[in-house]
Amino acid sequence: MKQNIINARVTFRKSPIHVLEKFAFKDMPNACLTFKKNSSVSECVIIQTCNRIELFATSDNHNVDEIKRTWASLTGLEENAFRDTLEVCENKDAYEHLLKLTSGLESLVVGEEQILGQIKESISAARKANASGKRLNKLFERSIRIGTRIRNSTGIGSGGISLGSMAVKLAEENVDDIKSKHVLLIGTGEAATLVAKSLKKRGYAFDVTSRTLERSVGFSQTLGGKPIKFEDVLSGFNNYEIIFVATTAPYFLVSFDRMKDSMKNKKPGMMILDLSNPRTVDEKVATIPGIKLMNIDQIAEMVDKNMKKRREKVSTVENIISEEVPIIEATMKRLDAEPLVKDVFTNADSMRIKELQKALQMLGETDEKRIKIIDELTKAVVESIVSTPMNNLRKASEQGNPELLEIASKLFNYKKKE
Repeated sequence: MKQNIINARVTFRKSPIHVLEKFAFKDMPNACLTFKKNSSVSECVIIQTCNRIELFATSDNHNVDEIKRTWASLTGLEENAFRDTLEVCENKDAYEHLLKLTSGLESLVVGEEQILGQIKESISAARKANASGKRLNKLFERSIRIGTRIRNSTGIGSGGISLGSMAVKLAEENVDDIKSKHVLLIGTGEAATLVAKSLKKRGYAFDVTSRTLERSVGFSQTLGGKPIKFEDVLSGFNNYEIIFVATTAPYFLVSFDRMKDSMKNKKPGMMILDLSNPRTVDEKVATIPGIKLMNIDQIAEMVDKNMKKRREKVSTVENIISEEVPIIEATMKRLDAEPLVKDVFTNADSMRIKELQKALQMLGETDEKRIKIIDELTKAVVESIVSTPMNNLRKASEQGNPELLEIASKLFNYKKKE
């Protein structure tokens, strides 16, 4: 009867972003249902961002190899691709990990707020696809509520610090009057989203481009910016004074030769901020007169300095999480007893109704007021008899006593419903 909560994840902590892309699912609702069908899991939720792909699932007999095989089949990867990248935990460790996610401790930028919205979207999508159930719904509902409370009480996410907002701030510090300058954003992923939000918030106009114009158009409709063809950008870097690069590519997108040619017919004065990981701007670009280049390491260093206050709050957040994990653990264990408890109450009430109808027929009772009194009386008697053992069963389940649950199942002739 015991259902384990499993978390299997590939994140930026072990894999660069261009590798993470390979583990991503094109259709997450379909992926959830495929895991349910092929990996011995009964519920499934997938959290997918530029920095992580995570599977949360419930199972009473899970097999990590089955999860790997299903994941590989959905993404076209070989199973050995998971050897050094996949992290797996379950139950208490999985609850703690999810709380760290919702509170912002597991983010590339500690305390960033976007992940909380992404987690809400993930559980909503899983519910809509009927991929999640009462266990994961309860777990995510509690974790989101606790994560929100932690953020509000500790201020771990205050200050709006992110790679994107820091990049825009650095541009402001190095370039006069950005509103009069031509700004380009290359990329439509998570980092690019943060840049676009920051630019839009400050009222700066910008062009946006990606490998496909459709993606740029979709991005601009939500986050602002004017979509530009990728090919036009590659031959027109000289049109811009500020360029944010936030994409993934196995080569230098902004090469030395290309930028050298661009600067020939341009007035000196261009700033390039490379938020890509791995870098997609050739470092030699910084040697070209008139160009100032900052890469993700330098930007991250600036974020780091501004993150000091947030990091000072990490221990406070961890202490709150350590107090909440046992409560969630007890809540989840209690759910193991609920099907049996519900079944016992349902069967007892069915027998009550059956015997009540017999008694009323024998008495020839027709007075509705008297019938209601007798009905309420029988309900109270059944509830008073059944409630105490069922509450004790719930407590035993919370305290991790599955033996009593098994005994009760035999005693009440309970058969698990598939």
